[in-house]
Amino acid sequence: MLKKLLVLLTVVIVLGACSSGEKSGEAEDSLYNLEDLDGSTVNLADYEGKNVYVKFWASWCPICLAGLEEVNALAAEDTDFEVLTVVAPGYNNEKKKDAFVKWYKGVENVQDLPVLMDEGGDLVKEFEVRGYPTSAFINKKGELVKTQAGQLSNNQIKEMMDQLN
Repeated sequence: MLKKLLVLLTVVIVLGACSSGEKSGEAEDSLYNLEDLDGSTVNLADYEGKNVYVKFWASWCPICLAGLEEVNALAAEDTDFEVLTVVAPGYNNEKKKDAFVKWYKGVENVQDLPVLMDEGGDLVKEFEVRGYPTSAFINKKGELVKTQAGQLSNNQIKEMMDQLN
């Protein structure tokens, strides 16, 4: 079992390193309507005028789960950018929406973490997310400046967000 986990972890790291890349472009408003865990609709266009860090993750991704507490701490900090996370219920082996929400309520140390649901994975596809976790960096104009596959520390995220200013 441990050997299989190590092989899987190695594959994820290699794929994550190979799939990093940059993509620029304007957000299409309708594509970016996402629902939060309480059922309220959030549109990424609402954040225009602010830099935004978005972490794409999945409940089945051990690297993602290991990093949730750290990104929760970042979301709780007083920074000059917004922190959002996105999951895609019903897409890429993610739980269906109701099952995800029920599961997430049992996750500890994520009380400050905004989670948006991209049901069906339209935003994941648009941002060309090829593996989890993936970070997206959006500037004040609402433009996707960069995506980066793999787990990033809070310091790495802050450094990249500083470059957007």
